[in-house]
Amino acid sequence: MHQRVLAVAVIFLASVVLTGYWGTGVVGAAEMKEAPDSKAEQSKAPEEIVNPHLPHVRFFFQDLQMDFFFGSLILGATVNHGCEIGEAFYTAAQIKDGDAASWQQEWLKTARLIEARGEKALAGGHQVSARDQLQRASYYYRAALCPMPSEDPQFKEIALKSRALLKKAGTLFEPQLEYVEIPFEGTVLPGYFRKAAPGKTPRQTLIMIGGAETFAEDLFFYIAPQAFDRGYNFLTVDLPGQGLLPLEGKFLRPAMHVPVKAVVDYALGRRDVDPRRLAVYGYSTGGTIAPQAAMHDQRIKAVVASPCVVDVHAETAKTPQATATPEVVKGWSSFKRGTNQALAWRFGLKTDNIPGLVEATKGFVFDPAKVTVPPLIIVAIGEYQSQETQRQTKLCMDNLPNPKKKLVITPAEEGAPNHCMMENRSLVGQVVFDWLDEVFQEAKPKQP
Repeated sequence: MHQRVLAVAVIFLASVVLTGYWGTGVVGAAEMKEAPDSKAEQSKAPEEIVNPHLPHVRFFFQDLQMDFFFGSLILGATVNHGCEIGEAFYTAAQIKDGDAASWQQEWLKTARLIEARGEKALAGGHQVSARDQLQRASYYYRAALCPMPSEDPQFKEIALKSRALLKKAGTLFEPQLEYVEIPFEGTVLPGYFRKAAPGKTPRQTLIMIGGAETFAEDLFFYIAPQAFDRGYNFLTVDLPGQGLLPLEGKFLRPAMHVPVKAVVDYALGRRDVDPRRLAVYGYSTGGTIAPQAAMHDQRIKAVVASPCVVDVHAETAKTPQATATPEVVKGWSSFKRGTNQALAWRFGLKTDNIPGLVEATKGFVFDPAKVTVPPLIIVAIGEYQSQETQRQTKLCMDNLPNPKKKLVITPAEEGAPNHCMMENRSLVGQVVFDWLDEVFQEAKPKQP
């Protein structure tokens, strides 16, 4: 008996050592195995640093940046048919920790495998199987892009492949997921619209706005199914700086409410959108863009921000990117280097000018006192450890004038401590849509 107990104990301890996993609680920055990025960061307490890409729960990789993208971006999409756990962990097991080229190669392998399965199902007339496989293949292609340089010949090709597969899967929905292109400044803002139900009855509608690193496909897999389940139309697009638009010279800009206005124009030009029940939800940098849009456009009737970022410049000045000298960047993994260089590119910077993000984010602001519609602010408990996040959240909540304003801090014990709560999208859907249902209750058409 004692030998059996001893054997079990040895196996348990070995698994802990091999996985580096000790439980489901929030992991503070000081507990992470990866070293800080610079002497400047080492001199600061963890709560003084703003690092949205810090995983507050460990998933698989020792490289923190890679672990965040794997757990939040990819695994988090499982509930919305963007990922399968078995496929994801098999792929992760083939990836060299922290290596950008390995990440790209393995996600492309998986994407092509699932794409082939989906095409075979479609050819055989199995529409549900084809729809599900093609959705996941689309998202796996998108996953490969995370650390990929924009000048890589594959970059545009892979992004367009991801889009093409989601468009194809969209035709297998009922109602269909429509691919849309909204004219803007000599080009188009590409994205997706899906009505809540067949017909032209005006419905409540959610416009989803992403952050500095997003593609419209990310936003579909972030919350669209939760919208459909609750009877909401769903609309999302790539804004300047997002998706492939930087290739056309369209970068993130301080006045992001201007392109959002074009999106609202499109939405309200549809007969199936109820103008009295139009909400805009922005996550990450979208936590500035969405309320900024609501401040300038009274046609928006409710706004959600996750988190509320009143001043992107003030936040960026406290990120690891602010002190990313060439010497520091050399010490980063190729994955971390690639994802941060991609971020600089989206603001119109040279990819080796990562500290330039501090200056580039000046003017990305909004005035909470001028956001008069009902606002919901959602902050994950992990990123709420940051003093700057707490300061900006308080500044936002103290000055928002609408009495229906609400702050929700999502808990670690329900698996929602990371940036934008991407790892618990069911919880996000419940918080957002339960609140919107209450806000829109008075504007809901009366039943005959």
